[in-house]
Parts: sequence; structure tokens; C-alpha cells
Amino acid sequence: MIALGGAIGTGLFLGAGGRLASAGPGLFLVYGVCGIFVFLILRALGELVLHRPSSGSFVSYAREFFGEKAAFVAGWMYFLNWAMTGIVDTTAIAHYFHYWTAFHVIPQWALALSALLVVLSMNLISVRLFGELEFWAALVKVLALVVFLVVGTVFLAGRFKVDGQQTGVSLWSSHGGLLPAGLLPLVLVTSGVVFAYAAVELVGIAAGEAAEPEKVMPRAINSVVFRIAVFYIGSTILLALLLPYTAYREHVSPFVTFFSKIGFAGAAA
Repeated sequence: MIALGGAIGTGLFLGAGGRLASAGPGLFLVYGVCGIFVFLILRALGELVLHRPSSGSFVSYAREFFGEKAAFVAGWMYFLNWAMTGIVDTTAIAHYFHYWTAFHVIPQWALALSALLVVLSMNLISVRLFGELEFWAALVKVLALVVFLVVGTVFLAGRFKVDGQQTGVSLWSSHGGLLPAGLLPLVLVTSGVVFAYAAVELVGIAAGEAAEPEKVMPRAINSVVFRIAVFYIGSTILLALLLPYTAYREHVSPFVTFFSKIGFAGAAA
């Protein structure tokens, strides 16, 4: 659940809007290709965990197979990656809070700092408490996506109009096709899609401390990959079928855009 919740984050809830606006409905192709590579990476990490379970995960394996220098670089690169991701995510949290008028008077940096302090405090108080926070936060995100998938599927299957426009594949043909801006924008958003998939490697890190990694790891990898494929690829396809790609905007969650267009501002909040 932690790995799934980590992967389903700002890259989808916030970043997908800008990517849809720039790349068009074909965005799901990038998510699909990157998803294949994620699966291969997880399978490789799973093989290493089964070879020798270790809480050090890929850093430990880099030390074993490539030496101390490779382990040093891998460890610090991973630390810097999460340090930068922390900045991005806390900024996104502040951006989410500014959706409500009551928080407009609070500077964005103050909200971001508060979010960072809350997470840091819980981690320092107890790892168990931090794990509980991660679990429930992940559950909220998963439930939010499930609600969107259900509501979106109902609108699509029932041929209900959204914002005065018919839903379905006809939206693509009437707005420039699958790749309205060509192939280049699709290539340019790839780095953002890769960022969106970050945190799936936590499956391998956590499995190193599991009681029976040889049983847990295969099941965890298969379940996470399947769920991410459904949530990411399914969500991006559904978003593109419900509204024209021009309706989405950068720095605005595509899910907020959809629920606002169907008149459920409360659901968007």
C-alpha cells in the first residue's frame, strides 16, 4: 500500500493536467511504455531480493556486484532524489490548500513548511506512526481514484455530456486526433511521467525486511504493477475521453477540472 500510495501522487493528481494539455489524449501511451519499464525494474529488483534479502535494497546490491563507489553514488543519488521530491510534494500540498479560500491568506511557503514539519515530526516520534500516516494517506488517494474511475465510467457508458460536449472517442477526432501537437510533446512529457512512477521501488526496499520475502515479493510486484496500470493508464484514458485535452490546464488537477465541469465542486475539493 505504501509503494502504491507513493507512486500515485502529485505526478498524477496534479501533473497529469499539464501533460494532457501539452501532449493530448495520447498521453496514456507514454504511461503505458514507462509502465512496462517499471515492471521490468521491479522484476529485476525482485530477483535481487530473492537472491539475498537486504534492508539496504539496491544500494546493498550495488556494493556487492559493482563495489563501494557504485554503492556510494547510488545511495546519495537516491537521497538527493527524495530530498528534491520532498520539496516538490510539500509545494504541491500548499498548492492543494490554496484551492480553499480560507487558506489564501497563508503564504505558500508557510503551508509547505508546515506539511514538512508534520511529516518529519511523525517520522521522528515513531516509525510505526509514520507508517500509519503513509497507509491512510495512500488509502485516501486510492479511494479518490476509484471514485473518479467509477463516476467517469458511468458518464462514458451512459453517453452523458460533460461541459456541453459529448464524451467518447469523438472528442479525439474533433480536437486534432490522438496526437494533436505531434510526437515531440509526447517525448517531452516522458520525464514527468517517469517522475510520476517514482516510489514503486519501495516494494523492494520493504520486502528486504519481510518475514518471508520469497512469498511476499512476487505477489507484491504483480499486484502493484496491475494496480498502477489500472490507476495511471485507466485514469489518463478516461480523462481524455471525458473532456477535450484543451480543457485541462497546467498546475490544476485534471480530476478537479472534471468534477468541476460536471457540477460537483464539493467532490473536486
